[in-house]
Amino acid sequence: MLRQMRSIKTQARRVVRQPTRALKYAMYRAQLRLPVDERLAVYSSYWSAGYSCNPAAIYEKARELAPHIRGVWIVKADRVKNIPAGVDYVVEESPAYFWTIARAKYFIGNTNFPDYVVKRPGSVVVQTHHGTPLKLMGMDGLAAVSSRRRGNGAEELRKLVERWDYSIAANPQSAQSWSTAYPGRYESLEYGYPRNDILVNAAPDQGAKVRAQLGIEPGKRVVLYTPTHRGRNATDLTGLLDVAALADSLGPDAVILVRAHYFYEGKPAAPGGSAQIVDVTGHPRVEDLYLAADVLITDYSSTMFDYAVLDRPIVVFAADWAEYRASRGVYFDIFEAHPGVVAASQDELIGLFASGAVDDERARQRRAAFRERFCALEDGRASERVVRRVLLGEQVDGPYQAGRADRPALPALS
Repeated sequence: MLRQMRSIKTQARRVVRQPTRALKYAMYRAQLRLPVDERLAVYSSYWSAGYSCNPAAIYEKARELAPHIRGVWIVKADRVKNIPAGVDYVVEESPAYFWTIARAKYFIGNTNFPDYVVKRPGSVVVQTHHGTPLKLMGMDGLAAVSSRRRGNGAEELRKLVERWDYSIAANPQSAQSWSTAYPGRYESLEYGYPRNDILVNAAPDQGAKVRAQLGIEPGKRVVLYTPTHRGRNATDLTGLLDVAALADSLGPDAVILVRAHYFYEGKPAAPGGSAQIVDVTGHPRVEDLYLAADVLITDYSSTMFDYAVLDRPIVVFAADWAEYRASRGVYFDIFEAHPGVVAASQDELIGLFASGAVDDERARQRRAAFRERFCALEDGRASERVVRRVLLGEQVDGPYQAGRADRPALPALS
């Protein structure tokens, strides 16, 4: 009986909600008859999770160079706390939200906007993406899965990509991957990543300030660990690494910052009770953590491409590479094209730190080649280039002009 009553209540809630949602969509469609607001831009990061990544960097530069264009962030109701003071926002699916997306000229996001958002004539959609891809993405990823799933999502993805006017690429490798993952008629902006500008432009003491905010004592060796998302096991926040054992091996002068994938925000990602291990998954800016860290450990996360901008040691922990590669598909072999050193087991990882191999001459040479391939465009002006090209309509050359015959070829890393 109790179960039946709960079912009736659930159905009743749905009946109540449906007219409200239908009314909102009807209001949205009606507002589409109004003129596009040439001075309105909407921003979204990680499916309206808050204020971060490339859209945040572009927004900040737009306030400086294009103050006549009002920027409004889209955020879920339970993520409003992630919006900094002084930043305009609308709550997703609120009346103000539908009014804003109906009138805005510019849509800037690192994921796709909902499929019900109408691409109006004259509006501009900028897909910033949120990382240099290692695993196969988009159509490439769909082609790699079983024939049973191959058709699922392809047409929907094609329609979303048709709305793009610009696609931002951090490097030529990304531009090449996006062209096959998301084939379309958009303009590829090989400008570097806006979110990485801070890694070039930060004040010399910025890293020390972040450490102080995290309660890390001066003189500590800070290791940042950023495991990627593993779809096969949504409860596996830290991959295959025993963080406590690593901390013991590094000694009391080391602090490990654990940054789980954003899908796991709100779940504990580090064992409690140790001053050596700090869970920073909820920290609002991963770029601040890069500046605070002496060394990065990651598996297959795109953080390796961003952190390489700083030219600091990077260790790839690839204990399950064969399985990951087979299940996800990848654009290149991380064992052949890694940014320093790579470990296939926990013991090997600990040994690399103990021997100093994480930053010996060979590791530095590999890192230099990796940086040449993936970081050559990162000059601290990517956000400016995007704002000038997209919001101000200026003709802007990147660090080099895309398509020129003298564009550097991708260097071999093996």
